[in-house]
Amino acid sequence: MNIDQPLQLLGGLSPATFMRRHWQKKPLVIRQAIPGMTAPLERAELFDLAAQDDVQSRLVIQTPATPQKPWRLKQGPFGRKNLPALKQPGWTLLVQGVDLHDARVRALRDQFRFVPDARLDDVMVSYASDGGGVGPHFDSYDVFLLQAHGKRRWRIGRQKNLDLQPGMPLKILSDFEPEQEFVLEAGDMLYLPPRYAHDGVALGECMTYSIGFRSPAAGELAQEILQRLAEQSCDEVGEALYRDPGQIAQERCAQIPAGLVQFGRDALDKALRDPFAFNRALGEYLSEPKAQVWFEGGHSELDASQGVRLDRRTQMLYDEAHIFINGESFLARGQDAKLMRILADQQCMGAAQVKKLSSGARALLAQWLEDGWLQPGE
Repeated sequence: MNIDQPLQLLGGLSPATFMRRHWQKKPLVIRQAIPGMTAPLERAELFDLAAQDDVQSRLVIQTPATPQKPWRLKQGPFGRKNLPALKQPGWTLLVQGVDLHDARVRALRDQFRFVPDARLDDVMVSYASDGGGVGPHFDSYDVFLLQAHGKRRWRIGRQKNLDLQPGMPLKILSDFEPEQEFVLEAGDMLYLPPRYAHDGVALGECMTYSIGFRSPAAGELAQEILQRLAEQSCDEVGEALYRDPGQIAQERCAQIPAGLVQFGRDALDKALRDPFAFNRALGEYLSEPKAQVWFEGGHSELDASQGVRLDRRTQMLYDEAHIFINGESFLARGQDAKLMRILADQQCMGAAQVKKLSSGARALLAQWLEDGWLQPGE
């Protein structure tokens, strides 16, 4: 992607300019980000997805007739009979990770790859009847709100008070203070930085596509990395047992021996001696598929004449020394590393490039094809 080329998607801004001016700084309303847009998924297709066990979906229903419980939240899957009537106002169906299940939505998501893949999360599709919404709230991550069908009125505000209403099934702000208001029609898009308060209400039947970005908390990231380092430490440290042939008789028997303390420190030092240990643990975590993602067995042989492409559910990343794919890491150097990075960046590798790989790298591609992580190239 040419990051200096102006994009209609960003209202005529280049990705470089957008990231410098707006990313995590201030909102942007883009009229006709996708001119003449029609929703990639029909309403019936979205409802079919919401009925599947491996798809995360939620149903939000506004109940103004019961002020003590103005909102109801249900978790999917939902058969069509479990959804309210289309003419009933004030309800919203939220379907998560639609890009994992539909190639058209994945192609839409890929238009936002000027943001690092390690930050891209998924595409959530919201279907709402007239008046439907999820109440004023804020997100802890960046989001592009693309109107795919119908109209939605957005009110937004950068407020300091982010207290939530108690006892609600949704995270609804207790004191929403909107500063701006927009009506988005099909093809329009709103970018919001993290923690920007917003409230969207459907004006008639509408569908909104939310392109969201992951923002792991520091504690969560540290915990995941430490757990992975611990799992890798056995190979690095070995199975040597603590020995203390020089231990003297000890009057204060509850005191931890200094030799045992040093033995533990030495073991930890050995575990962290590998200069790639941290980067490897981080890359494996960032490329780990979500819990609901699973792969069907694929092709058992690599046909170099076709090339290969990433399955849309596959997450492939890299750093200076590794290739990461679906939670696994591989050291990569030389031409193999360059070609694997092309596969990660372009999500495909042509036949001529496959033929340039070493036999070991081609064996990896064959295994990934068999696992369903890759598909034959088109």
